[in-house]
Amino acid sequence: MKRIGLTLLVFILSLGLLVGCKSKPSEEAKREPIYISAAASLTDAVNEIKAMAEEELGCEIIANYGSSGALQTQIEEGAPVDIFISAGEKQVSALEEKDLIDTNSKVNLLENEVVLITPKDSKLKIEKFEDILKYDVKKIAISDPTSVPVGQYSEEIFTNLNMWDEVREKMVQSQDVRQSLDWVVSGNVDCGTVYKTDALLEEGNVNIVATAPEGSHSPVVYPMAIIGESGKKAEVEDFYNFLKSDAAKEVFEKYGFVVNS
Repeated sequence: MKRIGLTLLVFILSLGLLVGCKSKPSEEAKREPIYISAAASLTDAVNEIKAMAEEELGCEIIANYGSSGALQTQIEEGAPVDIFISAGEKQVSALEEKDLIDTNSKVNLLENEVVLITPKDSKLKIEKFEDILKYDVKKIAISDPTSVPVGQYSEEIFTNLNMWDEVREKMVQSQDVRQSLDWVVSGNVDCGTVYKTDALLEEGNVNIVATAPEGSHSPVVYPMAIIGESGKKAEVEDFYNFLKSDAAKEVFEKYGFVVNS
């Protein structure tokens, strides 16, 4: 009888352990990290949205910022990128021609403006774009027009104002819009062309003296697209949709962007 009782006790304990193991919730499979490449002018807004999305979606989001042309080249060379937001159509169109994006995901997410800025304590009388031809204006920060959208817009503006040849002689070429902004803040240049959203970040350190004349350049749009086969990953689709959500819209608008419906 003792042996039977002991056997029964062992059986009951074993059954309890099995039931206990089965009752533990299985750990949720860890979601893959998402890689986003975005124009330098989006750094602050996307960083804020990224933090919100990581908490809501439960996955790591790795962001890479730079000039849109440099980011395009990285994608063409096989860099790990799931979502690309450019500051111009040219870069996304080039990737589309090479069949490197999901065409159905391409959307013009945002709009911006090009402005002329001077250091806060500038004594130069610069009130409009034409004023930079004055003899006492020596250095103008303009991003590389061959690869940086804000530089391309700047070239369009000065060409339409019949000023490009003269402006080019005073141009100090930056690698992206944030470098132009930094040079103006530090007073290393007399003025510079940047996006309105970037100028607003340094509102206490720069003067926004003029907005590019209407019709003087192509519309400043920010296309977004999913890269290659990334859309097949649920987490990428989730973050792509989050970037178009009302929560993300509020952040973009806080930084001065116009969000397309």
